[in-house]
Parts: sequence; structure tokens; C-alpha cells
Amino acid sequence: MEVTTKYKVIAFGMICILLACTQRISNVSSTDSILKGKSDQMKGVWLTNVASKALNSKENIVETVRRCDSLGFNNIFVVTWNDAHTIYPSKVMKNLTGVEIDTVFAGRDPLKELIEEAHKVGIKVHAWFEFGFSCSYKQEDGGMLIKLKPNWAAKDVDGKLVSKNGFQWMNAFDPEVQRFVSSLIMEVVENYNIDGIQGDDRLPALPSSGGYDDYTTKLYQSEHSGRMPPKYEKDYDWVKWRSGKLTNYLKGLYTEVKKAKPNVIVSMAPSIYPWCELEYLQDWPTWVNMGIVDMVIPQVYRYKHSSYEYELKKIVTQQVAPQYHSKLFPGILLQVDDYNPSLGMLDSMIQTNRNFGLNGEVHFFYEGIGKYKDYFRRIYK
Repeated sequence: MEVTTKYKVIAFGMICILLACTQRISNVSSTDSILKGKSDQMKGVWLTNVASKALNSKENIVETVRRCDSLGFNNIFVVTWNDAHTIYPSKVMKNLTGVEIDTVFAGRDPLKELIEEAHKVGIKVHAWFEFGFSCSYKQEDGGMLIKLKPNWAAKDVDGKLVSKNGFQWMNAFDPEVQRFVSSLIMEVVENYNIDGIQGDDRLPALPSSGGYDDYTTKLYQSEHSGRMPPKYEKDYDWVKWRSGKLTNYLKGLYTEVKKAKPNVIVSMAPSIYPWCELEYLQDWPTWVNMGIVDMVIPQVYRYKHSSYEYELKKIVTQQVAPQYHSKLFPGILLQVDDYNPSLGMLDSMIQTNRNFGLNGEVHFFYEGIGKYKDYFRRIYK
């Protein structure tokens, strides 16, 4: 009887310990579950030359890399092409416009400086061709490129230069325009120790109001028994025909990059599907299924966690097959104008990524990471 009582006491004690452990586990913050497997996570950030001085000097670049490294970031996606300028000395641009680099960076090579500093600490650098097929911002005449090459202009149904959300556009279907954009990308691939190249919601892309120029109209007619393109810009078949042409362009670009340097990563950061196809002719789920992107970073920019989770669930359950989830890294909105997500919102978004089995994310953009220093050190470092 005395021995039985002894074992009852021991058993009761063990049960109490187990209950305490269970309670502790249930109270673990979502941050702790994010830490699993963090050594091989994509911990990326976009680095801009707008609303940021990070690229404005070699000293600033050194500090930028130091901060990224101290917070655990391992991939930087740096703007390389925007508003008809490059952040590196470009022979392509020198030959076309006479201006080899954005004048802010004259006499320097910020891309080279960043690659060298980042590689010292094991951070990968991706050349982000932000403007893609866009030629200018808030320049109704299309700026320098359209002045030099008026035949490059994308045209809407009324014959006007395509302009959307302040951006003006080149004709993404014109072979000459395609060669120009590809030549910029290949210039970087061939001349720099770059880890990857990236397009976003402007590469390959064109607002669906475009495609009414002479070249594209004739191409459409040649494939449709002489019929003119529908005047309704969002006609389903018309959208699909044009998005298919951009997919073909990306397939060729992917092949060209891999032929030059097989290890260079080709990533794309489009908007949410199917909105991005209807508005910008980007059928990125097809890009993934065709194997013409190594990574896709959809811009899941939402201001409420429920909306973020809703969009991400659609992506992982309907748009990207499970075997391709390893290529998927959501884009998180970290700062824009005066907006920054609450710490709880940021933590919830990253936890949602892990709940869906996604091993990383990329944050827009660098200037916001300093507001969450302790958090990023805890989950990334």
C-alpha cells in the first residue's frame, strides 16, 4: 500500500510537469515558430534609390550592408534600372542616349560597390530592373527614350502613348524594345559578379490598354486571319494573346541568362494574380509552371492580416502547385510613405508564410528595416 501510494505521487507529479510544459508550449509566441530552419531562409530586402540615400556614397553602401548583415538579411534586391537611367556605367545607355549612368552616381559604380561589400559577408545581390518596359515617370511625352525612339512608344486604342499610374510605357511587344531591355540585363549578367536579376510589375509587363500600335496590330492580324484586335482592352482572348507574348519574351530572356551564367537566379516580383494579368498582362503562374523563373516574389501588399492571409492562401492552394512552393517567397510591404505595419502585423504575416510552408520573404523596402531591429535580429539572425 505504501509503495503504491509512492508511485501515485510520482505519477501525479509527472502529470503536473507535462501540463505545465503543455501550457508553456501553447503560450509560445508566433515568433518562436518562425525561427525553425532560419539558416536557409530567404531573408530579402529591396534597396531603392528613391526615398533612400543608401546608394549615394560608398560609405552609405558599407553602412547599408552592415545593417542588413547585423539584422540577418541574406539577399538584397537593388534597383538597377529606373526612369531611363542605370545605377552602373552602361555602354548600352551611353551608345543610345549619351548618358552612361544616373548623374547622381557619376564617377562611381554603386552596383559594383554593393556587390563587393555584400559578398564580403555572404549576402547575395540581385539586380532589380525596376522600370522594365516603362520609359518614364510623370513625363507625358515619354521622356528621353521616346524622344530618341518614337517608334518604341506603346499605344492605346486612341493612338496615344500608354500611361498608367504616372508611368509611361515602351511597346513591350516590339522586338527592338525587347532587345534593348534584354541588352541592359545581359550587360549586368556578363560584366558583374551578380547573384541574380529581377523583374517586377513592369518586367515583363505592359498595361492592358497597350497593344494598339502598328506593329502589334499587324502581328495580331497575321495570327487571326486579318481581324483587328478587339477595341475592348480587357477582352479575355486579347488579354491572353498579349500575356502569352510576354511569357514568350521571358522564356527567351531566361534562356539567354542561363546560357551566359547558369547560376544566376532569375526572379520576378509581379502583383497579385489574376489582377496582374488583367491590368498588366502578367500571367506569372504560367511562368512558374513553365520553369522560366527560379523564384517568384508576388507583391502581397496588404494592410490587414486577414487580407494578406486570404491572398496568400489563393496563391499556395490555387495558383502555384505544391512542387513549386520552394520557389515562392511573398513580398511584404514594410514601408511606403508614412506607413509601416505594426509589429504584430509584421509578425503575423511572416508566421502566415511559415504556416503555408514558405521558407522566406522579401521586404519592401530597406528604409523600413531599422524600425524593427530587435524583431529582425530575433527571427533572422
